[in-house]
Amino acid sequence: MAKVLLVEDDRAVRNSLEFALRRQGHVMASAANGEDGLALLREAPPDIVVLDLVLPGIDGFEVCRRVRALGDVPVVVLTARGDDFDVVGGLEAGADDYVVKPVEPRVLDARLRAVLRRGGRDTTRSVTTFGDLVVDRAALTVRKGGVRIGLTPTGLRLLLELSGSPGQVLSRDQLLRSVWEHDHLGDSRLVDACVQRLRLKIEDTPSAPVFVRTVRGFGYRFGPV
Repeated sequence: MAKVLLVEDDRAVRNSLEFALRRQGHVMASAANGEDGLALLREAPPDIVVLDLVLPGIDGFEVCRRVRALGDVPVVVLTARGDDFDVVGGLEAGADDYVVKPVEPRVLDARLRAVLRRGGRDTTRSVTTFGDLVVDRAALTVRKGGVRIGLTPTGLRLLLELSGSPGQVLSRDQLLRSVWEHDHLGDSRLVDACVQRLRLKIEDTPSAPVFVRTVRGFGYRFGPV
């Protein structure tokens, strides 16, 4: 997974991209303007920046130049502005790639991974190990102690979502939207039931889980293990 800083002023677009890239396994941080984005960059440097050009305050071109001045964190411009003048301007400001909206999340994910590979920053490993639990996001397989575990499609999606943001609390509503899709009108107890079944599969002692932990009043957190 990669730590992605998204700078996008449109809340709906920002939320949608955060959701989509998180589902691709990335850890997300976001800002609604360039100033806040640069502050986040200094506080917790990401692996890559996804940057809109049309922003309140300083525009994306200037943000890109300032990111480049601060270090070598790669920048992917993601904008609706697709004319040659803007493309040249974005690349000359220091962007490593230029993507025109709208773009499918998988395509954007592939472009991010390509930039990370070119820069020797490919932290987007498909295989992640948590103690004796190994999750392969590319092969969609899970092993524990070297033994493959069979999970239902929903159980696997739940595990991928939780393990994609280790240490982060995800609410039941968030999990309903991400695992059971946006428009699912299910009961949050559906999440609890699926978590219980998942624990039976991956935990040594399901009543004392070390992987999927309950955060009372909020939701669930994966790890630490």
